[in-house]
Amino acid sequence: MDALKTLNADLHCHSAVSDGTLEPEALAARAKANGVELWALTDHDEIGGQRRALAAAAALGLPYLTGTEISVTFADTTVHIVGLGFDADDAALATGLRATRGGRRERAMEMSDGLAKVGIAGAYDGALQYVGNPELISRTHFARFLVESKVCADTQQVFRKYLVEGKPGFVPHRWATLRNAVSWIVQAGGLAVIAHPARYKFSANEEYALFTEFKAHGGRGVEVVTGSHSSADATRYTETALEFELLASRGSDFHSPDESHIDLGALPALPAKLTPVWTALQERIHAPA
Repeated sequence: MDALKTLNADLHCHSAVSDGTLEPEALAARAKANGVELWALTDHDEIGGQRRALAAAAALGLPYLTGTEISVTFADTTVHIVGLGFDADDAALATGLRATRGGRRERAMEMSDGLAKVGIAGAYDGALQYVGNPELISRTHFARFLVESKVCADTQQVFRKYLVEGKPGFVPHRWATLRNAVSWIVQAGGLAVIAHPARYKFSANEEYALFTEFKAHGGRGVEVVTGSHSSADATRYTETALEFELLASRGSDFHSPDESHIDLGALPALPAKLTPVWTALQERIHAPA
């Protein structure tokens, strides 16, 4: 069990199927080269890359879990719920994700209009150059366009100046409900995880409500070690995992070699007192022959 608990698992990353820059096959190769021992591709609101990721992982001898990251609106904030180990052919999950993706184009057009009002023309068409799947156009694609156009020095500056609440290119979006997202994952045989909880900036009461409702709907895990978490965040959410009796997950949230703070496989280990999420998913792991 000790070896299983200390597995170098990376269960959160993105390919060009959503807002990453690498194809699923390249991500699988990078994960394997970086010493990842269990991998999941978790594209935003999309499972279209799952067959490719699984095939690539199998060819490399890399154990694999199916994955996705579902956008949820909770307390007027976008929260992400990672699903792991589900049946990628589940019809209800596919339908739910398709509905969640549905409003992205309209939102992107509004974002482009907002940027045009401050002198940045053609942002929608510019962002499309970086989109592998037009249904999944996102703020990240706009950020890449603005960096390439020399409007900003890097994607972090784009978000600060243009794409967060109160800035010209920010447009809120109503995503799935927490109940629906967790239900889609669970009914497809998977396990639901709250992604990077430190990012949401909730009040203590709002965060307590998120974790309480998440568990009530059947959610079972939380990301403790992830690319955007500091060591202090990891300590904080270790205690949250214990308080709510949740399994702990670990994932880089890798998007691109040029943009991501943490590479695939480069995260510190989960704290020893936590139970890793993958211990509850052993029967769902696609192990190489």
